[in-house]
Amino acid sequence: MSTTPTPAPMTGRKERRDGDTLLVIERRFRAPIDDVWAACTDPERMERWIGTWSGDPASGSVSFRMTAEGEDVAAEEMDVLACEPPRRFAVRGREPQPFSADGSGDTAHWHMELELTEADGVTSLTFVQVLAPGALGTEMVASVGPGWEYYLDRLVAVFADEDVDGVEWPAYEGGSGYYRETFA
Repeated sequence: MSTTPTPAPMTGRKERRDGDTLLVIERRFRAPIDDVWAACTDPERMERWIGTWSGDPASGSVSFRMTAEGEDVAAEEMDVLACEPPRRFAVRGREPQPFSADGSGDTAHWHMELELTEADGVTSLTFVQVLAPGALGTEMVASVGPGWEYYLDRLVAVFADEDVDGVEWPAYEGGSGYYRETFA
């Protein structure tokens, strides 16, 4: 049974930082910061809502594989840019990826960060993705914005002790228009 309103609300916003355009999405959890950090970094806990990783982060890279996308999704090598438990984690894909609907055209790197803060028993998670400049960035956010909303809502479901399968992808599919308009 779906727990997601259809269409799902798109909450991402555009920010500028150090000359980069960023996609920023926030979620709040009535949970301690250490618990939210573990849900976002422990490969066994991550598998429930997004994926898992392997390797040694101390080496500066890990192999990340999204498990909610199916069994045949290839792992991607991610460079660990920052790991500051329990407040900040940043990674960047080693190989640039296409963001067009058919997988062709210009490519850009995945560069994402999680920032966590806690106040009064509530942990705020801020997801940030650095976008490519220009039209590629707009195409990129139209492609990935609804997906990040979907995955972060699956994390919310985990903390609400709900079935993550109740967060159904079709509710998010129409979100590309919101992101194209917001980031144009």
